Amino acid sequence: MALFGKALLIWLMILLLAIANGILRESVLLIVVVKTAAFIVSGLLLCLCIFIMTYLALPWFGRLPASHYWRIGALWLVLTLAFEFVLGAVIQGHSWAQLSEPYTFKDGNLWTLVLCVTFTSPYLAARLRFKQGSKFL
Repeated sequence: MALFGKALLIWLMILLLAIANGILRESVLLIVVVKTAAFIVSGLLLCLCIFIMTYLALPWFGRLPASHYWRIGALWLVLTLAFEFVLGAVIQGHSWAQLSEPYTFKDGNLWTLVLCVTFTSPYLAARLRFKQGSKFL
């Protein structure tokens, strides 16, 4: 399978984890703790899930030049932003003000950090695997 197809499949798995994380936040965290804490825990949990998924998927990609990992991260970032804006604007009919709110860290929302982790995880996870002496990287 081509690198693009593998990257797309991993992003879809990350998307499923993000949806599960949102369900956990809405159905458990917001009931158990205050809104700010729920968003912080949810954001950090999603960052961790993205990084772990990336780390575990690296052997499937094989050894790649660093620039390829940055391209995978950029692809994931673009796909995530496109998904968020299409879902929010087109499907849910949210205004631009509503769509931009998660980028302000309001109420502990760490969405901007999640996007940074999405972009950097392929490269950082590859660096971590390389330092551990993996035969893949």
